[in-house]
Amino acid sequence: MSLPSSLPPSGDPRPARTLVFRGHQLLVDLAATPTAGPDSWRAGLVALHTLDFPVTTGEAWTVVEVERTIEAPDGHAFQHLKSLLDTLDGETLALAARALELLEFDRAHRFCGACGAPTTLRTDPPARRCSAPDCGREHFPRVSPVVIVAVERGAEILLGRSPHFPPGLYSTLAGFVDAGESAEQAVHREIFEETGLRIRAPRYFSSQAWPFPHALMLGYQAEYAGGDIVCAPGEIEDARFFHVDALPPLFPIRYAMANQLLRDFCLRHGRPWPPAQATPAAA
Repeated sequence: MSLPSSLPPSGDPRPARTLVFRGHQLLVDLAATPTAGPDSWRAGLVALHTLDFPVTTGEAWTVVEVERTIEAPDGHAFQHLKSLLDTLDGETLALAARALELLEFDRAHRFCGACGAPTTLRTDPPARRCSAPDCGREHFPRVSPVVIVAVERGAEILLGRSPHFPPGLYSTLAGFVDAGESAEQAVHREIFEETGLRIRAPRYFSSQAWPFPHALMLGYQAEYAGGDIVCAPGEIEDARFFHVDALPPLFPIRYAMANQLLRDFCLRHGRPWPPAQATPAAA
């Protein structure tokens, strides 16, 4: 299958746009703007996967996946989407994240998980429907809710580090919401499981799509209620309360919910953001 041109899908009069991915790497130009690449480059390529999807702006978009061995054309580069989180504007980032998640969903659901029959694509809303007459189950893109929590104790905030973090990096604590659990229940459980601490008054802060691969980050703030820190073996290497004037190296992606929570914490305590003493850790 050849790469699509910039024309809209068949029968769709709206202007079309194309995003090109190589794995989790997005094709961008030298200004870090997503692009489909020049016509001469697209003409000689074969797509591993293509998917058309509508967006609320009235445009029709196509996302394309190419082989990992494909090199970017002159004046362009493939960059990991995570490295572009602080570069792309909010609208473009949301579009690229949606495209990547839909691409991975479509690739992973070519067959019905209930009966094994092939599935067919629906684009609005995105779904794949089982082709078996006696099944017909519809499969929708997976979204995995994750709570991420800023636990505060006066002018101090609870931060922890995973054994997989770069040296010196700390962040707010996070974990997946379990089946049958509310987000607020998950907040209490995750903090207790990872640190042994009890909290009170969890309050919703904000949400954020995190397409690595399909998380929905639910930001919460909460107050320390009691207990001593006991780190969960294998999950948390260290956790402690840091004063607003003595924060450690922080998560390097400004877009990340952890940094949005920390920014709000600093500003409410009359401190600048980013704090001068907290050098971002290397990714």
